[in-house]
Amino acid sequence: MSDILGQALHGYHHQKAKHKLWIHNQYGPKEEMPIAIYFREEDDMPDLEWLAVEQCRGKVLDIGGGAGSHALLLQEEDIDVTAIDISPLSVEVMKTRGVKQALVADIYTYNQGKYDTLLLLMNGIGLAGNIEGLKRLLAHLKTLMNEDAQLLFDSSDITYLYEGNLPAEGYYGEITYQYEYNQQKTDWFNWLYIDEHTMQAIAEEMGFTMEVLIEDEHGQYLARLTVN
Repeated sequence: MSDILGQALHGYHHQKAKHKLWIHNQYGPKEEMPIAIYFREEDDMPDLEWLAVEQCRGKVLDIGGGAGSHALLLQEEDIDVTAIDISPLSVEVMKTRGVKQALVADIYTYNQGKYDTLLLLMNGIGLAGNIEGLKRLLAHLKTLMNEDAQLLFDSSDITYLYEGNLPAEGYYGEITYQYEYNQQKTDWFNWLYIDEHTMQAIAEEMGFTMEVLIEDEHGQYLARLTVN
């Protein structure tokens, strides 16, 4: 996949372009993704993200660091945080914004030590793509966790998108997207939104204990996984 999201973050950060970032989906018209959301300050973050950052402890791995907003907040609290992203341009943005430890890496092959907190925000766990991918991801994340470590992530129940007509096959939270920026498009890619109850069952199957820290009226929640 071409680094379309990285181009959008890079262009916004360096004020080189005023292009919009669009997300195409297979359930409705394309939607604009405000690029500024990746550059939020603490006061602009929703309670869910603020609480997740507050819960971080020890050595932290920020997975899918984007523009580095969460890593910067953790650095301000003198927390040892490493941010990784598969996008080289995103990592460049993180570094120019002041993230001290920012690496280009694919979480599925990343093996640079163990951590006390793994952080996956803005539905970062969705990179698993589907239910089977989630099991594979959790199995790998377990290898990166110190004893008594925690995995913090958010996701949501997207039943509302279907207006009562859930697909007959597959899990309804398995979505296909495509980014568009400056007249360029990525390939279609899979992204996962997983409801709390399904996530609970999979967590238990994979040897984790799950605790929901906060949830809202829209089906969005923040959870902590610890290894049994």
